[in-house]
Amino acid sequence: MSLHTAFDDPAGKRAHVRGLFATIADRYDLITAVLSYGLDARWKRRLIDLAHVRRGERALDLACGTGDIALAAAVKGARVVGLDITYRMLQLAARKGPATTFMVGDMHCLPFAPATFDLVTTGYGLRNVPDLSTAIDEIARVLRPGGRLLSLDFNRPRPALIRGAYLGYLTVVGAALGWLLHRDPDTYRYIPASIRRYPGAEGVASLLASRGFTGVKVVPLLFGLMTLHRAERALD
Repeated sequence: MSLHTAFDDPAGKRAHVRGLFATIADRYDLITAVLSYGLDARWKRRLIDLAHVRRGERALDLACGTGDIALAAAVKGARVVGLDITYRMLQLAARKGPATTFMVGDMHCLPFAPATFDLVTTGYGLRNVPDLSTAIDEIARVLRPGGRLLSLDFNRPRPALIRGAYLGYLTVVGAALGWLLHRDPDTYRYIPASIRRYPGAEGVASLLASRGFTGVKVVPLLFGLMTLHRAERALD
């Protein structure tokens, strides 16, 4: 599916994302490091610090990719499930450590009973779902009351000048990397295209508050170009 039609409807975005991540799985760690200026690992450590993981807790890492956040939570003593739509990502994740259960699944329809988890984490996950409200509702459903959500993702800067420069940079660099690694410049141009249609950090915070989360906190990273969200499932 062409990048130009990937965002026409949720079904189109779902199909594009599935195909994209199957294509880039073996280079995912490299691309994440390059596009984060080598800071991705530091941001994920910050997420884990803010999560206040406690030994024996049940944790779910959504869009887990190659497993960095899931495995970091497991090191802290949590019983972790890592879920991703791309089987190849999970194969790569399983090679990094045995302390986590990895499974294929969709963030729109999580295969878990209500109030199963104390903690839900996701790195670069919310921006990629076809319907953000549905995904957040599913996260709220599987979190126990008082459970925590931590999300790391790109931001959509509000000032037009900064946003334009940021998206322009990602477009140029993404096109170059896509051509070098896949002979397709659109491969990583998906990232700025997805940011253009993303509500940004404050928009996500407002949506979380409207869908049953409290204590919503936005933590800016890289001068606000990236953000962490922390929120708690409202007590019943």
